[in-house]
Amino acid sequence: MNRSPAISALAQTLPDGGLILDEAGRRPYETDGLSAIKQLPWAVALPKSEEQVLEVLRICREHGIPIVPRGAGTGLSGGARPRADGLLLSLSRMNRIVEIDVDNLVARVQPGVRNLAVSEAVAEHGLFYAPDPSSQIACSIGGNVAENAGGVHCLKYGLTVHNVVALRVATIDGEVLQLGGHGHDAFGIDWLALMCGSEGMLGIVLEATLRLTPLPEEKRVLMAAFPSLAAAGDAVAALIGSGLIPAGLEMMDALAVQAAEDFVHAGYPRDAAALLLCELDGTAAEVAQTSRQTIEVFNASGALSVEVAEDADAQARMWLGRKAAFPAVGRLAPDYYCMDGTIPRHRISEVLDAIARMSQEYGLRVANVFHAGDGNLHPLILYDANVPGELEKAETFGGAILELCVEVGGTVTGEHGVGVEKLDQMCAQFPPAELEQFMRLKAAFDEHKLLNPGKAVPTLTRCAEVGGMHVHDGKLPFPHLERF
Repeated sequence: MNRSPAISALAQTLPDGGLILDEAGRRPYETDGLSAIKQLPWAVALPKSEEQVLEVLRICREHGIPIVPRGAGTGLSGGARPRADGLLLSLSRMNRIVEIDVDNLVARVQPGVRNLAVSEAVAEHGLFYAPDPSSQIACSIGGNVAENAGGVHCLKYGLTVHNVVALRVATIDGEVLQLGGHGHDAFGIDWLALMCGSEGMLGIVLEATLRLTPLPEEKRVLMAAFPSLAAAGDAVAALIGSGLIPAGLEMMDALAVQAAEDFVHAGYPRDAAALLLCELDGTAAEVAQTSRQTIEVFNASGALSVEVAEDADAQARMWLGRKAAFPAVGRLAPDYYCMDGTIPRHRISEVLDAIARMSQEYGLRVANVFHAGDGNLHPLILYDANVPGELEKAETFGGAILELCVEVGGTVTGEHGVGVEKLDQMCAQFPPAELEQFMRLKAAFDEHKLLNPGKAVPTLTRCAEVGGMHVHDGKLPFPHLERF
């Protein structure tokens, strides 16, 4: 196919370095955070305005060129993996905070605005933007919408979908949709929920209106050490079951604790088989009461120790190890594979025990660092890509963990999205009728499959090739799960 006319049109639309065609310039865009999967894009577009985005969409539509949207490239499921025949559409240059509306507690921002930049911009007003992924210093709001990003505080304050009140979205047909409004509720079909987590398959985010939250009057952080994963898991279930909803509730296993302590010296107890970090916030009276209740629950669940941090420095020290856990674990092996699945809270200890047994079977160590409060697991599978077959073994192990999540009543993702990483496991979670409905929805927005094709929703043919992956006659489709 002769793409010279398309290149000429794109170059005219995107002056001043807005179109990258040379190999060296395209190379930084060959992967997102799932760096084990790489593909050099045909071209990279860097629009600066809505008008340029719409013109790029028109050109690609007319020439049948696939488009892969990209935020900051911090995604971990290959959702922004380019195509050799496609245009990589980066929204990073559209990075203005358009408006801060203190009276209505919202901020209008372009898709390339960094997550943390929103909270920094509104801090002087005593406000913050609640969703806080671990990559918040770098990740973009547009990418957060695409993946429905969460973070440490999503337990109390919700995911991206709960904190976006309006979106401007461009469809592949060139139509601009205004979804939602400045109010905290909108009439009609909940299109916002549809767009949040759609992984760039339905439209391109041009602008997002974000809900702002008042900073709490007071907060405390509790660090509880436990003699076993089971005890820590039971403590999580007991705390939520008591009616308390912490601002954040994180768990780290022994391997993660030791790695973090070696890396940043946060003062974590090295003898703990599991560690819980619990942040409580609210009014002073509320925090004092919930702190007492939380300590009682932890002690009743067999905690070895409970440490309370009331001042900002002590709290920052407690969180330091958790925030540095991923790079800390990265020091234990040449590579690690970060998984993302969600399970019912009361199954945490059971699933972690199963992962430990699976670790022995696959011969690969696993460090667990995750959002325990909402059951969002992040097993880090350690491997060496230089050893033939180890990457494939890590991928197979990761797939087995996700299948286990589904089997115990959970899902294949919590906040990383499906991308290309979890297509096979989508076949385990959804029956053919539901997958067909996803495809109909995709076709309604993008009939010719030009927006991020091949991501998030597997074809029924693919599901058939991986074995059907559905429970029949009460028997599990994955024999290895019967052992766990």
